[in-house]
Amino acid sequence: MIIKSTSSGGYKNLPFFKQSEIIYDFTVEFCKKYIDPRSRTKDQMEQSARSGKQNIAEGYLQKSMEGKLKLLGVARGSLEELLNDYMDFLRQRALPLWDKNDPKSQAVRRLVYNRYNSYNHYKSYMLLPTEAANAMITLINQTNQLLDQKLRWLEERFVKEGGFRENLLRKRMEFRSKTNSF
Repeated sequence: MIIKSTSSGGYKNLPFFKQSEIIYDFTVEFCKKYIDPRSRTKDQMEQSARSGKQNIAEGYLQKSMEGKLKLLGVARGSLEELLNDYMDFLRQRALPLWDKNDPKSQAVRRLVYNRYNSYNHYKSYMLLPTEAANAMITLINQTNQLLDQKLRWLEERFVKEGGFRENLLRKRMEFRSKTNSF
């Protein structure tokens, strides 16, 4: 059975899901290369990256708006935690953090607009720890901005349309009034 959660091909086609998948794959590779395999940081970074991706997927399979909002919020929080881990990595090693207007940062930001964006487009940044961490900081910031927009839109929609249980109750009351009027 194939589950599609949106009419345009499902959550896997959402830009922030695709980006979260790249973030997860990159983070696993980053941890193998630059983080002590016995450290708690490695586990935390990999789990935060995975949680960001998985909660988007699970959120989009929810019937209720509340469930979707909650899980997308968890995804957003996980990615924020991962962002801080990458920033800590740079700070603790006295490595530079790219400014958002730095040409390197802008080059990473432009990768998102590639229609067939994938982890392979980011692999070249893995060669140096400074570039790797900064590339992910840039991508995570972009992904968080998209998630923030989606969360605002869903919250507005929830206020206007109500939630799953609220709409079920409304339909139930309409059904009762129709059957009681006969």
